[in-house]
Amino acid sequence: MTRRFSPILLTGVALLAEITTGCSSGPTTTIAAVKPEKDRKPAPDFSLKDANGATVKLSDYKGKVVLLDFWATWCGPCKIEIPWFIEFQRKYGKDGLQVVGVSVDDTIDKLKPYVAQMKMNYLVLQGLDHDDVQDAFGPIFGIPVTVLISRDGRMCTKHTGLSSKDAFENEIKSLL
Repeated sequence: MTRRFSPILLTGVALLAEITTGCSSGPTTTIAAVKPEKDRKPAPDFSLKDANGATVKLSDYKGKVVLLDFWATWCGPCKIEIPWFIEFQRKYGKDGLQVVGVSVDDTIDKLKPYVAQMKMNYLVLQGLDHDDVQDAFGPIFGIPVTVLISRDGRMCTKHTGLSSKDAFENEIKSLL
């Protein structure tokens, strides 16, 4: 079964989140801080294909801080965050950051030109028909969802919806 996220569904999820928690999918500075080490759970390992068809495992990046982003080409908030992630990869890659984007609903044929057009300098994986990966980090009811993973492979933060660039950068720097 292929999971599709519609703009209507995402709007409904954002409204529900706003009603029940006071949160919205817009930029916010009230993001949960990086979890203390004792509260971090291991990130589930997975294997997906990159835009060139090579198989990549999350565990290949143990020893690096991983910013794992679930996104789609049609997603407005995702389009806002992508340039930030490009900047973070350029700025902090040499220090041990690896940005990994998982496209949740595009084929390689659609994904490859988008990655080139956006000049995405980080690893982009094709997550279409891999609901098991999304479920392992979820539940994921809307996108973007971004998880920061420590060098020892443990989940430190999870952002749902559009977050703030400063929040991401502060969390990245605290883990490097």
